[in-house]
Parts: sequence; C-alpha cells; structure tokens
Amino acid sequence: ANDNCMQTAADHEATVKARAEELKVIAEARKILADTTSGAVDQTYSMLQTAALTVSRLRTHADLANAEVINLVKKLAREQHSAALAQLASRISAVLRFGAGAGEDPFAKVKGLIQELIEKLEAEAGTEATEKAYCDEQIAKTEEKKSELNYDISKLTAKIDQASAKSAALKGEVKDVQEELAILAKTQAEMDTARREGHASFVQAQADLQEGLAGVRKALGVLREYYGGASAAFVQGGNLRATMRQPATPELHSKAAGAGGSIIGILEVVESDFAKNLAAEETEEDSAQVDYVKMTQQNKVTQTLKNQDVAYKTKEFTSLDKNVADLTGDRETTDAERSAVLEYYAKIK
Repeated sequence: ANDNCMQTAADHEATVKARAEELKVIAEARKILADTTSGAVDQTYSMLQTAALTVSRLRTHADLANAEVINLVKKLAREQHSAALAQLASRISAVLRFGAGAGEDPFAKVKGLIQELIEKLEAEAGTEATEKAYCDEQIAKTEEKKSELNYDISKLTAKIDQASAKSAALKGEVKDVQEELAILAKTQAEMDTARREGHASFVQAQADLQEGLAGVRKALGVLREYYGGASAAFVQGGNLRATMRQPATPELHSKAAGAGGSIIGILEVVESDFAKNLAAEETEEDSAQVDYVKMTQQNKVTQTLKNQDVAYKTKEFTSLDKNVADLTGDRETTDAERSAVLEYYAKIK
C-alpha cells in the first residue's frame, strides 16, 4: 500500500466523484422502481397468482419500468466502465425475466440487488477513504520526521563547527605559548652561559688584582722600611757630628731618599688603582649575580605559568576533539536515519 500511497491519494478525488455519480444513478434507479412499480406489482402479481399468467405476456406499466431501470443501469455501466454495474444490469434482467414465474415479487429482489451494490460501493469508498487517510498521515509524519532530522543535523553541524573552531584556536594558542617557552629556554641558556663566563672572568680578574695588589703592598713595605730608616739615620748622624764637632771624615754613600720617595708615591697610586679596580670588579660581580638570580627566578615562574597554560589548553582542546568525534558520530547516525526516511518518503510519494 505504501508504494502506491500517493497514487491512491491522487486517484481518490476522481474515484470519489465517480462513485458518487454511480451511487446517485443507482439511487435514481431505486426511486424509479419505488415510484412506478408499487401499484403495478400488486396488480400484476396478484393476477399472476389467480390467472397463472407469465411475465413474458405482460404488457403493463411495470414492463416499461423494468426496461427503464435496466437501460439506465447498462448506460451507467458503459459510461463508468463499471463491471459491477454491468453485472447488476444482467442480474436485474434475469430476476425480472424469471422471478415472476415463481410467483415472487421480482422488484423486491431487484431492490435487494441494488441495496447490496450500494452497500458494496459505500464499503469500498470507506476503505479507500481509510487508505487515503493512512497515506496522508504517513506523508505528514514522514515530512515532520524529515524536518526534525534536518533540524537535528543542522544543530549538530553547528555544534561541530563551533567546537572545531574553538579547538583550532586553542591549538594555535598552545603553539604560540610553546614557541614562547622555546625562546624563554634559549634566553635562559644564554644567560647561564653569560653568567658562567662573566663569573670566570671575575675570578681571573680578582686573582690578578689581588696578586698585583699584594705585590705592590709588599714592595711598598720594603721601600718604606728602607727609605724611612735611612732618613732617620742621616738626621741623627748629622746632629751628632754637629754636636761633637769632630774633624771631617771621608765622604760616605748616602741613600737616594728623593728617588725612593718618588717610587713609593708611584706604587701608592698603583696600590690605590688596584684596590679600586678590585672593589669595582667585586661590586660588578655581586650586581651581575643578583640580576642573574632575579631574572632566573622570574623565568622559572614564567615557564611554570606557561607550562600550566599549555597543559590546560591541551586538555581542553583534547576534550573538544573528543566531543567533535562524538558529535560527528551522532550526525552520521542521524544522517543515516534521514536517508532511510527519505527513501521511505520516495516510496510513498
């Protein structure tokens, strides 16, 4: 029934119209019988019962009614191409021809045949109406289901697109953060190298300055001890000779106090420079170490935060990808269901 559902529905209007015409004519035939034969039947068949006359010898008003009814039904059978009406005409003719011979009322049988056909046609009409109603119901339900599935697929597609876009954005953000982490790691490595090299340079400079400073101070000690003692001895000797007024003695070698003082002065400047340079190197090293430690700590905090960001976003887009896979599976299932509905719809349409 489903395969011909739409055909049945399409033919229903024409069928209803034709059947209505058929029923109208049959009702007219029945009315003709009722209006024109009631009196004739009583007269004719009461006479038959008393005079034993046959139907073939009757030329009453009832004969004319018989012919009119039969011709009317035959005409309708031709116009409507109705086998049922053609069969009814034959049965009416037979009943009218042979019914009277048995002393029966043939029109009662004719009316019965007409009533049977009417009931049959009405039953067929009811069946066809039921089938059309079923077709209409199935088509309406199928179209509703198709619309529902189209909406579901559209909704799933929107969710998939939204989740996919968000996942792609998160993956892009993770990539950017990972690049930042790589740059941060490279920067920290360069800082570590620079700090090692800077500290090594400081250690060498410190050792050189400390060694030089120690040498200068040692030299100054020797010079000061030497030239400082010579000056005292010279002064004391002069005073003693002046007091004793002894005769002149041979000229003795005297220390070059002036030159020694110049050397001591130069070494004192060198000592000061070495001390200042050593202090500057130590201050610079301390500052560089403090800055290095501070920056390293900041980098560690930044690295930790960025790693957490990567972990969180990776977890989020992984969850979104799983959701996309689930939604895609749901859409495929729904699409398969829609295909089945469309196939069924094509059959009943």
